[in-house]
Amino acid sequence: MVAASYISIIERYHEYQNAIRELLGSILSGIDQARLCSDPASLAVMLCSIREHYPFVELLYTLDASGIQNSPNVSCTTMRGQKMLTGVGMDRSRRPYFLLARDAENSVVTEPYLSSASRNLCISAATKCLDSGGAVLGYIVVDIDLTRTIEYFMGDAARRRFAPAFRTVYSIIVIGLFAVVCLLLYSAYADVFQVLQGDVHDMQIHPFGIVIFLTLALAIFDLGKTILEEEVLMHKDIFRHSSTRRTITRFVAAILIAVSIEALLMMFKSALGESDHMLEAVWMMLTAIGLLVGLGVYVYLGAHAEVALRTQRSVGR
Repeated sequence: MVAASYISIIERYHEYQNAIRELLGSILSGIDQARLCSDPASLAVMLCSIREHYPFVELLYTLDASGIQNSPNVSCTTMRGQKMLTGVGMDRSRRPYFLLARDAENSVVTEPYLSSASRNLCISAATKCLDSGGAVLGYIVVDIDLTRTIEYFMGDAARRRFAPAFRTVYSIIVIGLFAVVCLLLYSAYADVFQVLQGDVHDMQIHPFGIVIFLTLALAIFDLGKTILEEEVLMHKDIFRHSSTRRTITRFVAAILIAVSIEALLMMFKSALGESDHMLEAVWMMLTAIGLLVGLGVYVYLGAHAEVALRTQRSVGR
């Protein structure tokens, strides 16, 4: 789940890369750089002020002119389950943001990486602190949580806050579906026991009822499994057409299998003498064919639409 989430975040980062870089540059240019480099105690006040407008900003710290960190890692929030390292005295001279900032005139932004402080996927922005004579006093570094940054740009932060509640509701629904599956399996195997004991009047037709119970159990189990995987266990990017298309395909496929099996059972029962349901069986089979054709058209058009959108975005970048 984490790997899939990181892959999705990286893909989204490339879509918003230019906007993220411009925003980080504006954040760094809007702070009093010389004062922060000379007074590390003011970092916490500055960071909390920045986070009021940009909640994805995670850490703020300073380096001296040689790349040695001379302030602690300042954060407005406590990172749960982790011990925040102070960072003071650590040699950052080989870090990408220092190497980029050392050779650049303006602020620089790194590529995404896993933060050693927060263990989150992040990017860092750095800029030089200059005195009145143009000499380098040090460097200011800002780390941002890339996941929250993508949410900020996509306007998805509010939905993310409700995601645990959504998963809880889906989990309760799945438990109910699995309970129904257990009841159907109990009914089916109770009938199997009766058939094996010969305690039924129609040995030709009665097994079909068992198959119906088992088929419904299979369909409902597959439906519950799909909901559990798609909405609870797996990372799902609702803004990506392939994710939505995969979910719809799995739901329709589960329904398609159930309808097809029920149609076959009704045809078999008609062949054994219960011809009253032959017309209904034919209509059910035609419905299954219609579902299959519609699903094929949907998958085909959806795949082509996603390719067109990706091409348009790549041309726009």
